[in-house]
Amino acid sequence: MVKYGLQFKATLENVTNVRPVGEDFRWFLKLKCGNCGEVSDKWQYITLMENTPLKGGRGSASMVQKCKLCSRENSIDILKDTITPYNADDSERFKTMVQFECRGLEPVDFQAQAGFAAQGAESGTPFSEINLQEGDWNDYDEKSKESVGIYEVTHKVIKC
Repeated sequence: MVKYGLQFKATLENVTNVRPVGEDFRWFLKLKCGNCGEVSDKWQYITLMENTPLKGGRGSASMVQKCKLCSRENSIDILKDTITPYNADDSERFKTMVQFECRGLEPVDFQAQAGFAAQGAESGTPFSEINLQEGDWNDYDEKSKESVGIYEVTHKVIKC
């Protein structure tokens, strides 16, 4: 088993506590088979809600899949306790937002989409239903009378 961390980086304007929301949050990944090196051509998502038993009764994982090229069964599991919000203090620096436990798979790319939330840095105003697919998001905080935003969203996957 190998652990990989998904590191998130963005420029935050007057917001903090950027985080995925709910057990149904979809982590969109491109995965590489550790056996033959085949990389999925389509985005695949995993959620905390999904739980598939592993062959031989060795526990379960968020996703179990057979490689299309070599037919090896691989799995990836979201480590729930590692999900961490991205805060104003983290702005413009990489921070690990989640870790995945992988057996035979390696996440090689991530696509931020809908399902994020944040709050106003000074006002605490909640912002939900944030979609980061375009790499930027902005809104207006009525309480603090300031524009808020998440810009230049980028990421990288590291081995933990």
